[in-house]
Amino acid sequence: MLDREGYRPNVGIILTNDRNEVFWGKRVREHSWQFPQGGIKPGESPETAMYRELLEEVGLLPHHVKILGRTRDWLRYDVPSHWVRREWRGSYRGQKQIWYLLRLVGRESDVHLRATSHPEFDGWRWHQYWAPIDEVIDFKREVYEGALSELSRFLRGLETLEEFNGRQQAGR
Repeated sequence: MLDREGYRPNVGIILTNDRNEVFWGKRVREHSWQFPQGGIKPGESPETAMYRELLEEVGLLPHHVKILGRTRDWLRYDVPSHWVRREWRGSYRGQKQIWYLLRLVGRESDVHLRATSHPEFDGWRWHQYWAPIDEVIDFKREVYEGALSELSRFLRGLETLEEFNGRQQAGR
């Protein structure tokens, strides 16, 4: 399901713990890491899709998390043409995403990456809030920065991106 501009509707999930660290998932059989995300099915609301993806990719149920916020509008990224399936070339541009910021209120042991027969991740860790911006694949970087920046207002005691970058520079 693509919109008129060639973007597939999607949700992104930033799951935090009580230290404002984020869930960072390692994609199955790859050395690439990302936030949970997935497509919105026809007739499905973004929130319903978020809960479905959360269960499918992380194994968490609605009572394991609390919604802290969501992006006001769609954030878009283009997928490089060499990553697009041949049959979609010319019509598919990328993804448009509504991002949710969640707090884990369950236990870490509630995370179950093999909740489905087709797991998305084979490993995960808690990571510093701003670190994924520099670690995600290039074409998703701007969306990650936009989502993390917009949603950071819902977290208390979180350092700014500028403070994080300054601390990273000082540590080199």
